[in-house]
Amino acid sequence: MILPSRNLLACPLLGRSGAVRIAFVLLFLLPGFSRCLVAGSVFGAESKHEKPYALIFGTVWEPDSRPMYGVKVRIRRESDKKARWEVSSDHNGEFAQRVPAGKQDYVVWADLKGVTSAAGKPLHAEEVKVHIDNDERDDIGVHLTE
Repeated sequence: MILPSRNLLACPLLGRSGAVRIAFVLLFLLPGFSRCLVAGSVFGAESKHEKPYALIFGTVWEPDSRPMYGVKVRIRRESDKKARWEVSSDHNGEFAQRVPAGKQDYVVWADLKGVTSAAGKPLHAEEVKVHIDNDERDDIGVHLTE
């Protein structure tokens, strides 16, 4: 029968003294561990005070009903004249933008400057109106035409 050595925790860099190992743990490991605990509790507290938001989620569709990648999508409040948010569609043609929660109307459109179809024809899209009542998600589709 093989019995384990009494010095399993001995570290050649720290010597074989138990006092040196204890000092190492107290000086280096515990302060770092306690900082991780404090940082975790601080980050957890921030998420509790996050402002409520609504989500406008959409898909950009090509004229042949396939999702389209890389299209700039702009969003503004209906009462504003200029876009406040700009996002791009991902590889699934999808985009998402957080907006403040509360009753508000938004206008969403595709910025198609320089974007053409596979046949080389310029693409067009109509504006999509979105109504948000509170902290909710609204799914829309932006359909492109030739």
